[in-house]
Amino acid sequence: MKLLSPAISRLARFRLWRIENWINNPVAAQYEVFQDLITSAQYTEIGRKYRFEDIYTIKDFKDLVPIHEYEDLKPYIERMMNGEQNLLWNTPINWFAKSSGTTSDKSKFIPVSEESLDGSHFQGAKDLLTLYYNFNPDSDLLTGKGLVIGGSHQVCKMNEEAKYGDLSAVLMQNTPFYGHWLRTPELSIALLDEWETKIEKLAKTTIHENVTSISGVPTWTLVLIKRILEITGKECLAEVWPNLELYIHGGVSFTPYKEQFEKLIGAPINYLDLYNASEGFFAAQDNPDVEGMLLFLHHGIFYEFLPVEEYGKANPQTLQLDSVEIGKNYAVVISTNGGLWRYLIGDTIQFTSLSPYKIKVSGRIKHFINAFGEEVIVNNSDCAIAAACEKTGAIVNDYTAAPIYFSEKGNGGHEWLIQFEKEPSDLGFFTYELDNALKNANSDYEAKRHKDIALRMPVIRSLKKGVFEEWLKSKGKLGGQHKVPRLSNDRKYIDEILAIANNQ
Repeated sequence: MKLLSPAISRLARFRLWRIENWINNPVAAQYEVFQDLITSAQYTEIGRKYRFEDIYTIKDFKDLVPIHEYEDLKPYIERMMNGEQNLLWNTPINWFAKSSGTTSDKSKFIPVSEESLDGSHFQGAKDLLTLYYNFNPDSDLLTGKGLVIGGSHQVCKMNEEAKYGDLSAVLMQNTPFYGHWLRTPELSIALLDEWETKIEKLAKTTIHENVTSISGVPTWTLVLIKRILEITGKECLAEVWPNLELYIHGGVSFTPYKEQFEKLIGAPINYLDLYNASEGFFAAQDNPDVEGMLLFLHHGIFYEFLPVEEYGKANPQTLQLDSVEIGKNYAVVISTNGGLWRYLIGDTIQFTSLSPYKIKVSGRIKHFINAFGEEVIVNNSDCAIAAACEKTGAIVNDYTAAPIYFSEKGNGGHEWLIQFEKEPSDLGFFTYELDNALKNANSDYEAKRHKDIALRMPVIRSLKKGVFEEWLKSKGKLGGQHKVPRLSNDRKYIDEILAIANNQ
């Protein structure tokens, strides 16, 4: 393995020109992807329906093909899951990624083609490695193994051809043989369905490995790290894995977790954010010191950006790369080599740079609070939590927030349920600092909070540990990429969680 790292490093440097080509020619790269997609799918059922043979320009595409949400494509996907082919894509679809991007009872099944596996997911992973080696030329990353804390769903067969699992399960089952040499734990543990057992086996089977990187959602990675320290009796993770140099995270903002990670790891390492969803590998951080992830523009995905104020209109207008602005919220619309066409994935992003194009995930279209015109998004709440923690010394494990509606007893407000790793000595001061940070981040919230006329001071409730996990478990969503929604514009989730908290 020691000999492998310099070779991979040289290969990564050699491949850098490919990345630089689409970085330097972003609009041309996207147009090439667009043409390839339309040409490939013109004789599929959806291609015939929307007259792909008549599409020559991006404007033609937007005029002829409507924006789709999952329910619009679901009839095609159900037929594909029953064995029909050539519906959304022109090559066989035998894999489906069970989406974990929702906390509702219904699951989404995203078609995964050979092209999307190779040209998006695996190509994205290779480019991430290239970018990392470019920034860290002396890295020993591949002298050890990468600990992958994947999802919790076994691969299931629907028929002789079709299988489904969560994204990590699909990727692990299709990883080239050499990829398994670089990963831990073994596949049987990585794909365990029962999450508590999985954490225990992950901890016990990896403590003797030379782990140089960890990939996983922050909440479950923290659970694993703490269990490893309990088993080994070590003070920090650096004593268990002295060669650990990289943590790759995604799924939720890392801002509320970084201080806790640094303390538990006990030595400086690199942290990289990535944006790899069931629908494709969209972006990854190329520089750990700079906010924003490099948008992958030549990986089988054609992007459109929907200003959030356009969402819900009869004919919403989308933008291309040459028209976007830094700091504005856009919903992401994608067309992919997995057969998704003008598909609204539900995430909102902001551009942090236009040269090169870099983004950060700001929230979900339906995960916000705007009950009183305050337009609070997840990016606001994550930053406010981080600011309040910095001022009070508190450490937050997880949180959710929802509106308190107007009543005869008082005006409206926001209720926050927070699971602390370390509680603030004064919850009232924490509340004050969180409220103040929200005012600084969001002028609409600040205006509604003026003299408590529309919004009163937030109400924060500290939850016992395990409440969020119990709620996720009740939804069959414990583990993997599943997460508590940060914000909701109604009280459905928060009332369910409070009911569990009150019964403990």
